[in-house]
Amino acid sequence: MARLEIRPRPSAFWSYASPILALLLTVAIGVALFVALGKDPLKGLQVFFWEPIKSPYALGELLVKATPLLIIALGLAVCFRSNVWNIGAEGQFVIGALAAGGVALLADKTTGPWIVPAILVAGVLGGMFWAGITAFLRDRFNANEILVSLMLVYVADMTLNYLVFGPWKDPNGYNFPQTKTFEAVTQIPRLMQGSRVNIGILLGLTGVAALWLYLFRTYAGFSQEVSGLAPPAARYAGFSSSRALWVALLISGGAAGLAGALEVAGPIGQLTPYVPAGYGFAAIIVAFVGRLHPVGVMFSALLMSMFYIGGELAQSRLGLPKSITGVFQGLLLFNLLACDTLIAYRFSFFKPFSISALGGR
Repeated sequence: MARLEIRPRPSAFWSYASPILALLLTVAIGVALFVALGKDPLKGLQVFFWEPIKSPYALGELLVKATPLLIIALGLAVCFRSNVWNIGAEGQFVIGALAAGGVALLADKTTGPWIVPAILVAGVLGGMFWAGITAFLRDRFNANEILVSLMLVYVADMTLNYLVFGPWKDPNGYNFPQTKTFEAVTQIPRLMQGSRVNIGILLGLTGVAALWLYLFRTYAGFSQEVSGLAPPAARYAGFSSSRALWVALLISGGAAGLAGALEVAGPIGQLTPYVPAGYGFAAIIVAFVGRLHPVGVMFSALLMSMFYIGGELAQSRLGLPKSITGVFQGLLLFNLLACDTLIAYRFSFFKPFSISALGGR
């Protein structure tokens, strides 16, 4: 028989192997799910893991999906490393999109190229403002940042709906709840013709390098982590836990807002009620699968974007419901949490107690 026992020290091997095992378990459960639904499991795996990478165009769409996930998850990695639980990145994404969309609506055909940086800055400031509400309530009133940030997601969604159904609705849009299409001058520059990949992926990769330097090569990054993980030690060393809270939430909110700006001024091109795509929640999984490390987050974002694209293809080609994407995301998260048990615990095998073994009758 087997039982779990505490390791003398956390396993470095399972710290890196746990996400891989979680992915393999997710694939295995996915195969069983396809069989249970009467679908060909090979075709199911193909739409999730082969179709998103089989051609240059498919790879471009993979990067388009990965860009917001990567940028948001980088910001969340700072929060979680600082022991600040920002669960409301989705709301910060939406408010960033609203702020960026508001600036984009001011543009006309004669507006200069400065409008693109202005849109991105507006998105960052919008996300920081929304995250700043959580930081203020936590810092001033000791409110729980999990509940506050999560509830603000719904406020952000309602604000978006109010604007696209009301003041910002396109009068020539046949009564659809959407703004007018943004002018071409506001379009986020694309990297190549025939692909929707834009400079957002470059910003994301720059963020990976910048966050690595900040966390592992600067005094500020060290104090940020210590302030969140060991407040008494931080106070003894003269670090400010309040500052760590504000820095973590503002960085996270700014990153989510930037992702929102890139999304509405890039692939979407206008504001609609469908701007909230769940990226803010999926990025939480991305951050943890990537082990809160910038490089790990980069690969995790690619994996999660495969689930998004695979879910869309599974709807059209296999007749599966839209929720299949969320099912795979949830499976990956739960399997990761289960596999992470092996970091602090190990299996110990022993023979069951037997009376006959002791010579009993």
